Amino acid sequence: MSTMPGLLDKTRTVAAPGFNRWLIPPAALAIHLCIGMAYGFSVFWLPLSRAVGITAPVACAADASLWTSLTTSSCDWSVALLGWTYTLFFVLLGSSAALFGHWLETAGPRKAGVVSALCWSGGLALAALGVQQHQLWLVWLGAGVIGGIGLGLGYISPVSTLIKWFPDRRGMATGMAIMGFGGGAMLGAPMADLLMKHFAGPTQVGVWQTFLVMAAVYAVSMLLGAFGYRVPPTGWKPQGWTPPVAGAQAMVTTRHLHVDRVWSTPQFWLLWGVLCLNVSAGIGVVGMASPMLQEVFGGRLLGKALPLADLIPADRAQVATIAAAFAGLLSLFNILGRIFWASFSDVIGRKATYFVFFLLGIALYAAAPSAGGAGQVALFVALFCVILTMYGGGFATIPAYLADLFGTQHVGAIHGRLLTAWSVAGILGPVVVNYIREFQLAHGVPASQAYNTTLYILAGFLLLGSLCNLLVRPVAAERFMSDEELARERALAHEVASREQLQAGEQQRITPVALVVLAWVAVGVPMAWGIWTTVIKALPLFR
Repeated sequence: MSTMPGLLDKTRTVAAPGFNRWLIPPAALAIHLCIGMAYGFSVFWLPLSRAVGITAPVACAADASLWTSLTTSSCDWSVALLGWTYTLFFVLLGSSAALFGHWLETAGPRKAGVVSALCWSGGLALAALGVQQHQLWLVWLGAGVIGGIGLGLGYISPVSTLIKWFPDRRGMATGMAIMGFGGGAMLGAPMADLLMKHFAGPTQVGVWQTFLVMAAVYAVSMLLGAFGYRVPPTGWKPQGWTPPVAGAQAMVTTRHLHVDRVWSTPQFWLLWGVLCLNVSAGIGVVGMASPMLQEVFGGRLLGKALPLADLIPADRAQVATIAAAFAGLLSLFNILGRIFWASFSDVIGRKATYFVFFLLGIALYAAAPSAGGAGQVALFVALFCVILTMYGGGFATIPAYLADLFGTQHVGAIHGRLLTAWSVAGILGPVVVNYIREFQLAHGVPASQAYNTTLYILAGFLLLGSLCNLLVRPVAAERFMSDEELARERALAHEVASREQLQAGEQQRITPVALVVLAWVAVGVPMAWGIWTTVIKALPLFR
């Protein structure tokens, strides 16, 4: 007796004839725009650092232990402790993506997307309880650990599916989806700011209520995205597209590598180094963008030749507002870079694209201290905007690079394992930026020059990354799966040759154009609002 496959079963997501593949990118964006709020969590640090004192932080005893800080409800948390939530996000993102990547290939993107929605939204809800009870360990467990697992699953959920739907435009397809992760903060941070202002009062800062509202909004959006996923039948290809002839492009394979063999290939570890070094250079800047601009330029942001420490409180507040706009502008260019560079890689190739990232990035990082020393605010901002396009472009291009080298059968699982490089970079980049800054300040270096050495070191990271990229070669033929092994893997992944094998005699149903337009409007309108808000706030940087 046969049983009906469950609603989340992969076989229920195989697209019927006539399905429009352009419905998949907005489904992926619906998830990525939500989990991308991880980048914007710094908007909560200052309010949470005075959750007890409300108007000013209530400092804990100088000799308070870590356990006391995690469990106390009588004094406020430091920003440094709260910042570990940010680190947990990316450590858990990479590790969960590596751990569950192969499961995703078998379970399908819909099931992975639903689990991601439950983890991310449920983690925020648990973090809300932690804030309400003032228990930092609950915030770390909810947002950092459980939410971090949701980040990993949500991040990789559309990758393999998009690459299979867009074999002709691999870079563009993954760029469209992954740009949502870069843009999540652009939407989430202003929304969080509005909600906190609404809920704040004489006895509360409004964070836990904001967490709950955002958890509900994200749950709905992510579930809609997850149920919008469809996978193509095995062997599907776009009408009129001819697959590349084997051997015609040395860096693009037509065969498939098993995920369990990828650890033993030098290509995997070289790409691991490429991603880790590119991300380490960018993520440290992302985490310190606001204080960096304030300390480098100080009063010059207001037309006053004074360092930040010598400004009156009102001026410092105005400088902080301008610096927040700088952080938002970097988020915008992070997004634009993901779609631009990933699409550009379809033209010039992945390896050449990464060479552009590294060589141009080295020049820009090396030029930034001079721009800062000369007081050239607009030039300094422009340099980092371009840098952030390549930071985002690196994330968006790497899935297509993996598919080119290792094939598409297990590309989602391989991508998940490669994201452990992000976990390492999420620690390495901020540590380098933060601790070198502290060292410089402790040894009497002016705050306006405290980032110069760091920027040169980050340029060195990119030089090492370019060497890794230079050494990448095509994978040896004997490492790929045989036709028999590939057939077994496709059977394990519940793949079918066509939808008719599931529902005999089904008539082709052409996806209505109105449905495609509606899906893109649903994700496009919030993105347009975020872009408009960011641009308006950033205009003073270029006056």
